[in-house]
Amino acid sequence: MDSYRIKLLVRRIFVCLSLFILTGFYSSAHGLELKSSAFVAGSMIPSLYTCQGKNISPPLMWSGAPAGTKSFVLICDDPDAPILTWVHWVYYNIPASVTSLPEAFTKSEKPAQGGIHGKSSFGDFGYGGPCPPWGTHRYFFKLYALDTMLTLSSGVKKKDVLKAMEKHVLTQTELMGKYKKK
Repeated sequence: MDSYRIKLLVRRIFVCLSLFILTGFYSSAHGLELKSSAFVAGSMIPSLYTCQGKNISPPLMWSGAPAGTKSFVLICDDPDAPILTWVHWVYYNIPASVTSLPEAFTKSEKPAQGGIHGKSSFGDFGYGGPCPPWGTHRYFFKLYALDTMLTLSSGVKKKDVLKAMEKHVLTQTELMGKYKKK
């Protein structure tokens, strides 16, 4: 083979592997996966789930938790906020049997299905939707599978949860959506 054909072959392989990973085939076959029926990873979050809509949480569902998972932690944050990362949701000690959260999930301190809400940067329990002051921001819904239940009281902040879960994360995944005010 001449060098032109080798380069062409390498490019085709690279494109195929990139598409394989980006379309989710790799992640769904190899571990924890987080999805929403409201938006596709990397796309715009519908305004219903923002400060310009009803400010309710989007539906979330996950699969592929490893054996030994005792609980989940869900954190949603905006790293594009003007001052530090803005935390939109902290929810921990989600029972391992839970694999989804419905749209408009409760903002109560201790939801009936289990788990405990921490405090967001808004100072509230539960989800607070995107509300960027300017530009398009990215919102990362991060899901962690833990080998333990955390011994934290309700109302703690993201940093407290991250510290408590050190050395207990079995795996993690994320779902990123974007939003720009209209």
